[in-house]
Order: sequence, then structure tokens, then C-alpha cells
Amino acid sequence: MSTKTLPGRGDTHEPSTARPDRHAGRRRLALRSTARGRQTRAAWILAGPFLALFLVFMLLPVVWSLLMSLTDTQSADLRTPLNVSFTGFDTYVRLFEDEQFVHALRNTAVFVLVGLPLTLATGLAAAVALNSGIGRFRAVFRVGFYLPVITSVVAIAVVWKTLLEPRAGLVNTVLGWFGIDGPAWLADTRFALPVMIVMAVWRNLGTVMIIMLAGLQSVPQSLMEAAELDGAGAWQRFWRVTFPLLRPALLLTAVTTGIGYLQFFDEPFVMTDGGPLDSTLSATMYAYNQFGNGNYDVASAAGYVVFVLIIALTVLQFRVLRDKD
Repeated sequence: MSTKTLPGRGDTHEPSTARPDRHAGRRRLALRSTARGRQTRAAWILAGPFLALFLVFMLLPVVWSLLMSLTDTQSADLRTPLNVSFTGFDTYVRLFEDEQFVHALRNTAVFVLVGLPLTLATGLAAAVALNSGIGRFRAVFRVGFYLPVITSVVAIAVVWKTLLEPRAGLVNTVLGWFGIDGPAWLADTRFALPVMIVMAVWRNLGTVMIIMLAGLQSVPQSLMEAAELDGAGAWQRFWRVTFPLLRPALLLTAVTTGIGYLQFFDEPFVMTDGGPLDSTLSATMYAYNQFGNGNYDVASAAGYVVFVLIIALTVLQFRVLRDKD
């Protein structure tokens, strides 16, 4: 005769309720996965237009231009793009054998190596002056320095070209008051590129100033007071305390400004058309001219050379200016 053990009153274990709880957990998990799937589909639907535009107008042209730089594509080959011949890196070899392109690279290097430090230095100096030396009308000075940034580059180039006219320009007129015979600034190989550099520094000064000013205002005042109590002078406080804390702002402005300077095109295109004697011809303007002449392979190769230079300059700036901590 077998006996069965009946559960006592104090026994809270109920086997019959375990299976419904398991089913309820599975249902909750299924509902969560369904909701997550709906959110994922909605995200892809919302991002779909941007992805389509990016693929058609950004990624596809980049890949196509890379392929063109490895072939002998000319303007006559647009109707039959599959009939071009693969040349590998021969286009790049011919590119660096072109003295005009080498000269354009030299002009670009001078523009970057001189213009970038000047822009950073003048922007930082203006930010320090606005942060400490100028009390009243600070907002007016901010707007005045930043106004060239939001003004069209073409409009600025036209104004500068008018100011630098050798006979009726304002610059030579003022120099004439002091008995100085001003040169033909944009027609002289000695002054054309320096004029471009000065104009670029003046135009980009506002961007650097605003970012540096934000960095200066984020420096804790307690650190400055502690350094002053330790006997540090004004220059020591700036170099030992303020400047290290400005590394993120300095890195941001250096990278963005350097990328823009490596691609400088509008100023010589409007003011000198690359002259005189190619003294203001930039690498991007060389690529533009080659594209206009139907040499799509050379133009694409020149564009990728500029792209590699941008990457190299950016990596160098990150190595030099990144926060050591």
C-alpha cells in the first residue's frame, strides 16, 4: 500500500504555478524583441534617405575617382567608361614628374607652413586680449573679428583685389601719402602668395579666436590664483597653467584650419587665376585645371595626393598637440 506525501500548510512551493511564470517571461521577452525590432526598422527607415544620398553623391564618387586615378580616363571616355586601360600607379608617377604640379605642391606647403602658425598665434593673441585686456565692448570686438568668417570667400577676395589695385587701390594710395611707391601686389611673384597668406590669416582669425576664448574661459581661476601665490609671473602662469589646458582647443583649430589650408582654392581662383607664373597655383587648383582640360586621371590622382597630405598633417597634429595625460 503506497502513501502519498501531501504538502503542508507552510510549504509555499507550488509546482503548478511554475509553468505559467515561464510562459509569461517568454511572452515579455518576445514583446521586447518585437519592440526592439520595430525601433530598428524605424531607425533604418529614417536614416534611409541620408544613406542613399551619401552612397550616391559621396561614396560612389570617391570610389569612382580612385578607379579613374588608376586608369587613363579622359573626357572622351565618359561615353564608354569600360573601354579605358588600367595603368596602375603610372598616373601618379607622371604627376610627380610634372614640374607644374611639384610647384603647386610647394606653394601649398608654404601656404600651410606659414599661414597655419600665424593663424593660430594671432587667434590666440586676440582671444587672450578679449579675455583679459578688453573689458568694455567685448561683444563688439567678437563680432568684428568673426565677421570675415561668415562672409563669402568670393566677396572677400573681390574686395581684397580691389584694395590691392596697383594704381587706384586703397593700400597703394595710403602708401603714396608717405612717399612709398606700392608694388603691383597680385602681379608680382614676390608678393602674390604672401598676400594670399595674409588674407587667409585675417579671414580665419575669428574662428580660432572664438574657440580659444572658450578654452580660456574654462580654465579654473583657482589654478591661476594658486600659481600667482607661488610667485609665478604672468608669462609663467600662461605658459605653465593656461597653455597646457588649451591643448584640446588648439588641436581642434589646428586640424580644421590645416585641412582648409591644404585645400585652398577660392583665393587664387578669384584673385590671380594661379598667377603670376604659377606663384599662387595650389594643388587643388591644379587638379581643377586638369579636370577642365579633360585629364580626369591626372585630376583624380592630384586629388588623392591632397587627401593623403591631409591625413598625414592631421596625424602629425594629433601626435604633437594631443593631451599627454
